[in-house]
Amino acid sequence: MAAATGVDMTSPSNCWSSWPRTYQEAVALQEQLRHQVQLIPLPCPPRFVGGADAICDRGDTRIFGAMVVYTYPELELVEETGAAGVCPFPYRTGLLSFREVPILAEAFARLKQRPDVLLVDGQGLAHPRGLGLAAHLGLVLDLPTIGVAKSRLVGQGEEPGLEAGAASPLILAGKVVGMILRTQKGRKPFYLSPGHKITLAEAREIVLGCVRRYRSPEPLRQADSLSRRLRSETVNLDVRRGDARHDGPK
Repeated sequence: MAAATGVDMTSPSNCWSSWPRTYQEAVALQEQLRHQVQLIPLPCPPRFVGGADAICDRGDTRIFGAMVVYTYPELELVEETGAAGVCPFPYRTGLLSFREVPILAEAFARLKQRPDVLLVDGQGLAHPRGLGLAAHLGLVLDLPTIGVAKSRLVGQGEEPGLEAGAASPLILAGKVVGMILRTQKGRKPFYLSPGHKITLAEAREIVLGCVRRYRSPEPLRQADSLSRRLRSETVNLDVRRGDARHDGPK
């Protein structure tokens, strides 16, 4: 029941005219927005859970965003969409959202089925200024979001037990900002933190509920696969266009 991927590879990303262009502007906006993040319980159990991921090309000039939606808890793929555009911000530690939010928002706008909760490949509250990619995206979309990161950005915590579901708190400046969560027995854990409009306990339950055969939650695994596929298709298209130019009339 998966819908066709809706991708316009020629469309520019939705970069707002006021979007920060410098490090100083980005940090100032994070300091302003961090106070708007809400860590509140979901109004009801989710029926649709989404996954969001973005990736740049090797030249760091173009960016590809992917959104997928699954039923929950059945985990049947409902829809996937993508978008591509010019990378709006250079890579800077702690400022990933200024690079990825515009293209992810564009991909999200193409969805027909809005998810109740969105898993994001990045940090939520576990961020130097409390506004990682998941939190920032949640504010922009006005949607409950969960940050599911592969590596630690801030905070301290003990390695959790080896069993699936084992977790230990991730602490920053004496405050719990997330957890180190092992989704499969003996596999490397994720760094989980709430993004917006969800609690840490709910985030853990939903992430574990999205794990099947693989370590990564299924919506995020599928979003990662789609973003890489979009990048690969664009590279192959560029190669074919280049070959066509060389093979044209001399």
